[in-house]
Amino acid sequence: MADNSVLTSTTGRTSLADSSIFDSKVAEISKENVFIGSASYVEEEMPQIETRMILVQEAGKQEELIKALKEIKVPFVKMESLEELESLDSPEFENVFIVMDFEDSVFIELHKTDYRIIGPPVILNCAQKGEPLPFSCRPLYCTSMMNLVLCFTGFRKKEELVRLVTLVHHMGGVIRKDFNSKVTHLVANCTQGEKFRIAVSLGTPIMKSEWIYKAWERRNEQDFSASVDDFRNEFKVPPFQDCILSFLGFSDEEKTNMEEMTKMQGGNCFPVGDERCTHLVVEENVVKELPFEPSKKLYVVKQEWFWGSIQMDARAGETMYLYEKANTPELKKSVSLLSLNTPNSNRKRRRLKETLAQLSRETDMSPFPPRKRPSAEHSLSIGSLLDISNTPESSINYGETPKSCTKSSKNSTPVPLKQSARWQVAKELYQTESNYVNILATIIQLFQVPLEEEGQRGGPILAPEEIKTIFGSIPDIFDVHTKIKDDLEDLIVNWDESKSIGDIFLKYSKDLVKTYPPFVNFFEMSKETIIKCEKQKPRFHAFLKINQAKPECGRQSLVELLIRPVQRLPSVALLLNDLKKHTAEENPDKSTLEKAIGSLKEVMTHINEDKRKTEAQKQIFDVVYEVDGCPANLLSSHRSLVQRVETISLGEHPCDRGEQVTLFLFNDCLEIARKRHKVIGTFRSPPGHTRPPASLKHIHLMPLSQIKKVLDIRETEDCHNAFALLVRPPTERANVLLSFQMTSEELPKENWLKMLCRHVANTICKADAENLIYSTDPESFEVNTKDMDSTLSRASRAIKKTSKKVTRAFSFSKTPKRALRRALMTSQSSVEGRSPSSNDKHVMSRLSSTSSLAGIPSPSLVSLPSFFERRSHTLSRSTTHLI
Repeated sequence: MADNSVLTSTTGRTSLADSSIFDSKVAEISKENVFIGSASYVEEEMPQIETRMILVQEAGKQEELIKALKEIKVPFVKMESLEELESLDSPEFENVFIVMDFEDSVFIELHKTDYRIIGPPVILNCAQKGEPLPFSCRPLYCTSMMNLVLCFTGFRKKEELVRLVTLVHHMGGVIRKDFNSKVTHLVANCTQGEKFRIAVSLGTPIMKSEWIYKAWERRNEQDFSASVDDFRNEFKVPPFQDCILSFLGFSDEEKTNMEEMTKMQGGNCFPVGDERCTHLVVEENVVKELPFEPSKKLYVVKQEWFWGSIQMDARAGETMYLYEKANTPELKKSVSLLSLNTPNSNRKRRRLKETLAQLSRETDMSPFPPRKRPSAEHSLSIGSLLDISNTPESSINYGETPKSCTKSSKNSTPVPLKQSARWQVAKELYQTESNYVNILATIIQLFQVPLEEEGQRGGPILAPEEIKTIFGSIPDIFDVHTKIKDDLEDLIVNWDESKSIGDIFLKYSKDLVKTYPPFVNFFEMSKETIIKCEKQKPRFHAFLKINQAKPECGRQSLVELLIRPVQRLPSVALLLNDLKKHTAEENPDKSTLEKAIGSLKEVMTHINEDKRKTEAQKQIFDVVYEVDGCPANLLSSHRSLVQRVETISLGEHPCDRGEQVTLFLFNDCLEIARKRHKVIGTFRSPPGHTRPPASLKHIHLMPLSQIKKVLDIRETEDCHNAFALLVRPPTERANVLLSFQMTSEELPKENWLKMLCRHVANTICKADAENLIYSTDPESFEVNTKDMDSTLSRASRAIKKTSKKVTRAFSFSKTPKRALRRALMTSQSSVEGRSPSSNDKHVMSRLSSTSSLAGIPSPSLVSLPSFFERRSHTLSRSTTHLI
């Protein structure tokens, strides 16, 4: 018994599965749906009754609950046992009981006596939102299903149905016996029946019974709603639940894909011929006859049923997709008519046309028509680079058709008595333009419009931002080329050798500049979005399968269709060049065509320039996302990323020795970032967040003008692939030495240093970039890379990091080292001319930390050689640091 109208609860009272009549009576009693005690007025002759809350047993011990009652200003008392019930009865109050557990004996006794009962979440939710308490004559524990109307189908166990109905009522939901347009959710235990079919046709969510049980488990959560998509989608009935599918006529790769999709959508797969199969999915273009006689219980359907079910996110009706054998009477009749010996007979032609029309009406009932072989008349000319074979010239009627697409074209093109070569090229230009416009119309009408439609079955297939990324400015490109096609059509129909074709493209050159760069520059992103969504979203994959199989697509994928705008402008430029060759010198269109070709080249140049800028900006955004704490001023329209280099710090600046440092060289600055340390207890990314966490930590963004010298440190036994930068920050009085070891072997050190010096010279407006490089021995600056990969060095660096963390955690003085060094530098300048005292030496020795526990001297404080113009006298007097 799938649907029960009368249910008997455990308390012995009758509970209606269809609560609509009961709810209407409740609405008549209280149209306000609030307690009488929330400031309602009654007639003077009626005594005023105040609502009083009674906290039963454990509810009276909840401080949060008592605080919420005080906030909503409702009187309350506490009750420890049912013996106190009689003493609490009073004609002045309407008692409402707050019970913690809706399954204990106290609740059952109160429910028998028809007292109004609510749960603590109702009080807490109303106090949080400042709303009046909802009115309900049934026990109401929470409001997680408030405003939801449910209908049940396929449940044969009466006890299970009673339990589900009770829980829905406890969460504020409403039950309907019969399915109608007011039902918001269908709870199904099977994928058959009239209610299931109506729900599929109306797009009503079809849920499992687990949805109700899981919502009840979360009944104590504040702000929880069972209708939230993220929660609800976990318990939707999958399209192939209770279905066992087998596949016939598909390639091994496609069959494997369809079997995986079947299991993802709740079904199972068995070999062809297995008696347990419920559906046999047939590739109708391959299979002409079934290898066995199917049983009456087996549905033999076309592949459109399979993909259509996935797209709708519900099992589609099989009757619209039944596979028909090749020897059906209707098909035999049409074949016999097609083989007539007298094709000129009007009567036979009319009979043939009526028969084919009848067959087409029968097959067009499905919203997903089967794949048809395009006729030969739909093939295009071979000369154009943009021709797609098997693409009809007439646009499809799907969704809302753009205005320019509905304009009727001339039925016939008059052919001159003597066809000139110029006319032939002009005709080919018009034909390719017409075909190109049809391709754009197919993209818009067959893909974009259905994806943007509201009220899709199963919800939106793609998010609006994903649709925008995929299609971009395709509608704008379509509008421009529709106008160009119309102008070319008028010119071809009224052909004259003196008419100008170049003027048409000059007329729309500005529109081409506006519409093409946004699409061409982001085509790769569009392509990646299609591939990603097709892998992650089965409904989108099914949508593409259905539409790409239609004849309008010419058996091409959406990505292959979207690449046409990328190829169109070069193809038009070639045709215009060919047209110019066949144009006489005295023809005024000769010079106009040259201008038109020049304008197209300008458009393509503009596209390439914008593409280069777009790629450069994208690289900067990638750096910003990868580096945690990266300054916002790194983003600039004139800035571009030149090179990325992976290094290891050899000194205490810009970070500790042994730290992995990444240098991002831009055309005017250098971003220095270190590898992030692993953090315990990091927060999880929010739902839907696919971007990986930042792997680097920002240290310093340095203008290239601060780099005074680039030191190429010679190769020795203890020093490999090392270099250093001599930097002078504008706020400091001393130079800073930053030493690194390159870890990447892809870029030679010599090339990297020349590249760096060239951009430094460009920044400071100097032509002699070679003078910025100085080769030196590692001993002059106490730089070595000998222990970078040793186990002892790695252990010592780890201990040093841990020591710093512990020191910071237990330090009562948070004065940064930088502030101490600045104070030291100020005091040092005040005593210039005398040798530092012992106390000064002690302070400076405290500030100079060791580079590692292995006793390696730190190169962060260096003595510059005598050949520099400004020579530092002692190591201690050139205290260096980096902001």
